[in-house]
Amino acid sequence: MAANGGEYSQVYEKGAEVVRMYQTLLGKQGFRKGMDLYFKRHDGQAVTCEDFLAAMFDANDVHFPTFPVWYSQAGTPAVTVTSSYDAQARTFTLKCRQEVPPTAGQPEKTPMLIPLAVGLLDSSGQDIPLSLVHDGETAIDLKVGGKPLKTAVLRIEKVEHEFRFKDIAGKPVPSLLRNFSAPVRLHTDTTDEDLLFLLAHDSDEFNRWEAGQTLGRKILLDLISRVQKGEELSIPDAYVEGLRSLLTDASLDKDFITKAITLPGESELIDLMTVADPDAIHTARRFVVRQLAQRLRQEFLQAVESNRSSDAYDPSHPHRARRALKNIALVYLASLDEPETTQLASQEYKTATNMTDQFAALAAIAQNPGDALTEALAHFYELWKHETLVINKWLALQAASDVPGNVKNVRNLLDHPAFDICNPNKVYSLIGGFFASAVNFHAKDGSGYELLGDVVIKLDKLNPQVAARMVSAFSRWRKFDEKRQSLAKEQLERITKLEGLSDNVYEIASKSLAS
Repeated sequence: MAANGGEYSQVYEKGAEVVRMYQTLLGKQGFRKGMDLYFKRHDGQAVTCEDFLAAMFDANDVHFPTFPVWYSQAGTPAVTVTSSYDAQARTFTLKCRQEVPPTAGQPEKTPMLIPLAVGLLDSSGQDIPLSLVHDGETAIDLKVGGKPLKTAVLRIEKVEHEFRFKDIAGKPVPSLLRNFSAPVRLHTDTTDEDLLFLLAHDSDEFNRWEAGQTLGRKILLDLISRVQKGEELSIPDAYVEGLRSLLTDASLDKDFITKAITLPGESELIDLMTVADPDAIHTARRFVVRQLAQRLRQEFLQAVESNRSSDAYDPSHPHRARRALKNIALVYLASLDEPETTQLASQEYKTATNMTDQFAALAAIAQNPGDALTEALAHFYELWKHETLVINKWLALQAASDVPGNVKNVRNLLDHPAFDICNPNKVYSLIGGFFASAVNFHAKDGSGYELLGDVVIKLDKLNPQVAARMVSAFSRWRKFDEKRQSLAKEQLERITKLEGLSDNVYEIASKSLAS
């Protein structure tokens, strides 16, 4: 989803999303009918996508001629939606345009059937009941059982398709692609004010989350630019209030709240920049984390207090969601590195009744180096050193630390008794974890690249397959500034020139150099 011409590509498994579109188009009951007929016809048989499609459509007595194009046509459709409101006519119009980019062997694309789930929010944030929409040719009755819908599934079937809603009393805020109704790249004319409104009010959790993520990316990219220019940093009050509304809404699922208040990661921001600046990214993101922690301090403290539990570990969703919300609130608070919040994180670590909460508290403490962290890391290791999987997480936590200058600590961990370079899982935990820290892996002095080069050279003689996976971390070296490119290239050349280098590593490293 995107605002003001921006773009955010959703990653999806196409087959699963195509199956889910059947349910979007036919409804849950219609999908159930289709599944029943499918099993009746084909139980125990080898079947095709066409058999599944036929069962779905026959069971519901419908026919969508362009739907099979999802199976035959490669590429991800881009859908552009613009909106307009006519106050005199009391109509709200959505103009939709679809485009599928050319792919190898398919230079020309045909329009696809794209289900676009839409809701319209009034000025108070409530869903407007939708009864009728005109698609330029016919009037489509949206009511089900005589009742208007809060979410209408519009079927975009042409390159350009227009939908007009009547009897809309005031200009609404559209909520588009609800529940990610189709695997597309969506471009809209949604404003920042609209996104803030959706973040605070949308009844569709996917779009509420997406609005927050889109705003987060825009705010962070703007702050990164300010950091580079040496300008003063600030975040919009409305964004803070939008997140506050999430934290204080008791009707929301706690797991959803956790995801909605999680900021876009540093690696995602790197992908969005033409020339990535890991230091500016780290500074900007850390600033936002601490600003939110300061301005939402009471809400985060309440989240920790109200979701704390001394009960035995329970893996069910309500308990898992409770732990997730408590622990992300603790991470925000601990980022302040103040005596009160540091003590809170230490207390949560000491009183945790399960490893999940204990490790989450350790992660909160790990944001700030010092005696509290040193003691907690040593205690955790002694407590869990006989549990290999847990200690792998302990290694990864330290390796992924975004505290600048952590390269030295990672080198020290290479000699720790918990690490064994002959064990692939240990390598993935420590070295793979290190890649997650952009500010350290891409350190200005090249120390992160040198560390990886040393590990790859040593590992190549022990396990070329794992070494090849490690060297692939260099694949984006051209994404960065000239100095970092030079330092990364130096390590790639050092690796490729090594005598006796395995074919696995040589192939990945040489391709990275040539890219």
